[in-house]
Amino acid sequence: MKNYDVIIVGAGTAGMTAAIYALRGGKKTLILERENIGGQIALSPKVQNIPSIFEISGGEFADRLFSQISDLGVDFELEEVLKIEKSDNSFKVITDYNEYAASAVILASGVKHRKLNVPGEEKFLGKGVYYCALCDGAFYTGREVALVGDGNTALQYALMLSDIASKLTVVTMFDKFFGEKALENALRAKANVEIISDYVAEEILGGDEFTGVRFKKTKGEGTFDLSAAALFVAIGQVADDALYKDLVETDKQGFILTDEMMRTDVPGLYAAGDCRVKNVRQLTTAASDGAVAATDALAYIATL
Repeated sequence: MKNYDVIIVGAGTAGMTAAIYALRGGKKTLILERENIGGQIALSPKVQNIPSIFEISGGEFADRLFSQISDLGVDFELEEVLKIEKSDNSFKVITDYNEYAASAVILASGVKHRKLNVPGEEKFLGKGVYYCALCDGAFYTGREVALVGDGNTALQYALMLSDIASKLTVVTMFDKFFGEKALENALRAKANVEIISDYVAEEILGGDEFTGVRFKKTKGEGTFDLSAAALFVAIGQVADDALYKDLVETDKQGFILTDEMMRTDVPGLYAAGDCRVKNVRQLTTAASDGAVAATDALAYIATL
């Protein structure tokens, strides 16, 4: 079994930022990632909301961050964490290939956007189909776009998109919104917004390039094709809580409860980024969480 001071689960912005602080604190640090570096931001073709960086692709941002922690001496393994066990003042982290021990563990496993699960969605991901209007909406300024969703996030995204798009078509599954009434009223007052109710996406359309969406009625028969430059999907996020649901305290949706120092209810176990309960899930806030979690983890290790 290999021993570390800090093990970080997840190589997104929160996890890699935590690694920077842990490594600069002189701690032997391992990142475990089951898929690819960068997390969701790596899928964005352009990112323009990082302080001091005017524009960068999500992939390049992730690569730069990974190069930074590599230069600092991080250990990185592409393995899926299956179980985390706490005993005395240490943790055992079990993956699909190995077992590791650490004094502190930082969970930065992120979340998954709830997907439409329709044909063409994966094909045009990042090339016409997006899950973050804040991240990618500005690239469709002055064009006709569509949005699917009916909750607060959908309403907030729609209001933002309506300010930059020539036309926004919002499609809801039912005949009403489920978000704040003030947001709904503000959206309905927009002259360039069309709201179509009682339809769900059936297929993403396009050959080599995205061209639009085919919708079908939620109940009964009937379809229509909507031409658009982009589709924004805002139907919620799913907590990926299979790993930690029996380990730490979570809310009803499966997001991890922490204090302002990113501590969970298990001493030495932290959560950073989108996997924890928070109101704003952005690249910058993920980085902040990672920095705070690692800083407190250093202080915790010093007490052992």
